[in-house]
Amino acid sequence: MLSSWDKWMSKKHKKGQICRVWLYLCGGKVKMEQNAHRFQDLDSQPGDPKWVDVIEKDLHRQFPFHEMFVARGGHGQQDLFRVLKAYSLYRPEEGYCQAQAPIAAVLLMHMPAEEAFWCLVQICEKYLPGYYSAGLEAIQLDGEILFALLKRVSPVAHRHLKKHKIDPILYMTEWFMCVFSRTLPWASVLRVWDMFFCEGVKIVFRVGLVLLKCMLGSQEKLKVCQGQYETMELLRAIEPRYMQEGFLIREILELPVSERDIEKEHLSQLRLWKESRGELRCKSPPRMHGARAIMAADPPSKQDLRQRPTITVEFPPSSKNTEEEKDKKKTNGQKTETSPPETANQHLLPQDQLLPGQPQPLLKDTPLQGSNQSLSSAEHDTYL
Repeated sequence: MLSSWDKWMSKKHKKGQICRVWLYLCGGKVKMEQNAHRFQDLDSQPGDPKWVDVIEKDLHRQFPFHEMFVARGGHGQQDLFRVLKAYSLYRPEEGYCQAQAPIAAVLLMHMPAEEAFWCLVQICEKYLPGYYSAGLEAIQLDGEILFALLKRVSPVAHRHLKKHKIDPILYMTEWFMCVFSRTLPWASVLRVWDMFFCEGVKIVFRVGLVLLKCMLGSQEKLKVCQGQYETMELLRAIEPRYMQEGFLIREILELPVSERDIEKEHLSQLRLWKESRGELRCKSPPRMHGARAIMAADPPSKQDLRQRPTITVEFPPSSKNTEEEKDKKKTNGQKTETSPPETANQHLLPQDQLLPGQPQPLLKDTPLQGSNQSLSSAEHDTYL
């Protein structure tokens, strides 16, 4: 599917619809159904003042030119605050990490606050466990894995970074913790996130390896970066052609890095970590490599996957029911044939003889009136 994405999308989905699948791919829909009203309970709580103050300071920094977040105190920033505050209450031992804000903001651009919250939970617990914990040990360990994989993918780039003693944590932290949402152009971000939700963290590793290979993978390119400072400046300003959607996705799909490669290197780097630094202080759950692994670990039921209607409409009585009522009235009229016609219909008044304030009867061809329960715009319509 991923190798022929454009063809598959043109036949199966309209533009923008695939983001609705994120909730199902990550297991957020199942989690939400299994924890009904949990988000509402968390949302109603005041929150830890320590985290609330930090969250409020970060709200205006997330995609400030996007229409959802451009207004201070607007609905986008309000929902972002709700999601981040709810997560800090949901995982009080972790609290809030600044890298969670752009993740939550991207989710809110495509779904309501409750769904964005459960997607954020799944990303933090299944896809990137330990990334947002104190000490950032998980991201440091993945940095060592990335550097080890780079030796196989691009020996030239690996030697250069090793020669100048540039630790992976210096250039890959924002890439991985924000899933490239603050690095790539928007079209590439969405494509990478589609693949990330499908196949897991190996997509994040592949993107990082492709960018390092393209920027530092030849001697000619290394002529302009003779030191640590020049190398870091080069990695902060990646050439647009390497981030272009078509080029980047093709390179990602062709890169021979699998889940097995990542897990094998993970065990190797974990052993080296224990030898040099001791045991990890953060005991995070095992990482799930994509939607298939998540669904296998927690199989969803049909009840968990049912869709909630976002629009509720009150329909007038159907014509079928109206005909049945007329038939009943005719039957009752035949049983009381001895009574005069005036008494049989004395409770019915002509249209022009209705009493003041009395509602008019609904005509058969009356158009459907708008319902006052049609949408919850703050939660649904804004995000469609």
